[in-house]
Amino acid sequence: MFHTILFDLDGTLTDSREGIVNSVKYTIEKLGGTMPDAQTLLKFIGPPLQESFMEHCGYSREKAVEGVRVFREHYVPVGQYENEAAPGMRDVLERLKAKGYTLALASSKPEELCVSICRRFGFTPFLSAVTGSPAGADWEKADVIREAMRRLRLTDADKPTVLMVGDRKYDVLGAQECGLACVGVEFFGYAAPGELAEAGAAAVVRTAEELEQFILNH
Repeated sequence: MFHTILFDLDGTLTDSREGIVNSVKYTIEKLGGTMPDAQTLLKFIGPPLQESFMEHCGYSREKAVEGVRVFREHYVPVGQYENEAAPGMRDVLERLKAKGYTLALASSKPEELCVSICRRFGFTPFLSAVTGSPAGADWEKADVIREAMRRLRLTDADKPTVLMVGDRKYDVLGAQECGLACVGVEFFGYAAPGELAEAGAAAVVRTAEELEQFILNH
């Protein structure tokens, strides 16, 4: 039985398409490079930004680091507010918390932004920890999961009772690296078709209600 549920943020608790895509466009317009097509721009939602700039824009590692800085120059004052809560997810958090589950955030997004966004959408009261990347870093998902578990004082013995919930293969693979199961969510279609199942997700759900039922039944 799962007792602790770790949630991703972008594409899982929130629909962050507009803010992230606009901030990526801002970055490429400022630093140069070919503007990716609309489908490729969606691939920036979820993975570490530095990796995405290298993969989808052909930036060198040094230029990708600069890309992250420029992205945040737009995202922090503007982009983070171009964001909506995923339908039904606040209510799911509230019900799970009431049933005794321990809930926490595990996102690669900078922690200060995670804190701000969770507070704005009313998620914070239900989360025992809000974990993101430290200032100036761009952590992999496994790093964030380990830190969330450390804050929750979970050990290797607790791993069978911990579930990760996320919308991209990075969530699934990061959870696997930490010895955890992961449920994939397809709320907004940011993952490629079949991506979550192929990565090894324990299940793939399409609505907040389906996610809640999976958790309650496992």
